[in-house]
Amino acid sequence: MDLYQTITDQIIKKLEEGTVPWRKPYQSSGAISWHTQKPYRGINALMLDDGEYATFNQIRAAGGKVKKGEKSQLVIFWKLIEKEDDDGEKETIPLMRYYRVFEINSQVEGLKSKRETKKFKHKPIEAAEEIVKNYQEPKYKFERAGAFYNPSEDLINIPPKEDFYDINEYYSTMFHEMAHSTGHKDRLNREGITNMATFGSETYSKEELVAEITASLLCGETGIINRTIENTTAYIQSWLRVLKNDKRLIVSASQQAQKAADYIMGRKEWTQK
Repeated sequence: MDLYQTITDQIIKKLEEGTVPWRKPYQSSGAISWHTQKPYRGINALMLDDGEYATFNQIRAAGGKVKKGEKSQLVIFWKLIEKEDDDGEKETIPLMRYYRVFEINSQVEGLKSKRETKKFKHKPIEAAEEIVKNYQEPKYKFERAGAFYNPSEDLINIPPKEDFYDINEYYSTMFHEMAHSTGHKDRLNREGITNMATFGSETYSKEELVAEITASLLCGETGIINRTIENTTAYIQSWLRVLKNDKRLIVSASQQAQKAADYIMGRKEWTQK
């Protein structure tokens, strides 16, 4: 039996049946203000990764310190001002303003998270741990700043295990980010990683498909695919909508995903042919 083909077929079948909404498998309230613990809204919620953010002055006033070399991120807000028009009538005009913030868990020293979370106890899955252990080419961090791969630093960040509701989803998320890292220029050299594709673009969307299918293949290697397939398929569907729901892309993406999975599993001779 071709395990990879079986999983790809299973994903396509789920897509045709319709899927449940995709959800984040770890505790997160999105991007929030560290000072007020209120969530950012509008465009700021899209621009900022999960985490708690504070301005330089807020950090300094609370006794914290921004780590050397860390770059601030932009937060936009609208200020309403009143002015008179040519007829002397008052009108309210929105004026865009911005300020800069730092994520206190990953970019700041001396401050603690205010976010209340529950910690979940999990028993590690040995087969999944072995895959991660044997793929140590990128660097790894386990901070609560969200799940992502940073190509410029060749760095994978994953929230701690205890933040995940289900240990199977922890490994699925880990495999997803590991898959992105295989696109690095010194590995499989995929356009979605090497060209730093813009969020929501076609190239970005295709890269997300490759990464999620790779994750499902690696879950299949460890025997946990049945625990993650619903969330996997819903996530894939969200990107297929961006790509006009062209399910043929699953076939081409699955071919690249097989190369990525084989690379992670150490079957590098095949991927280089």
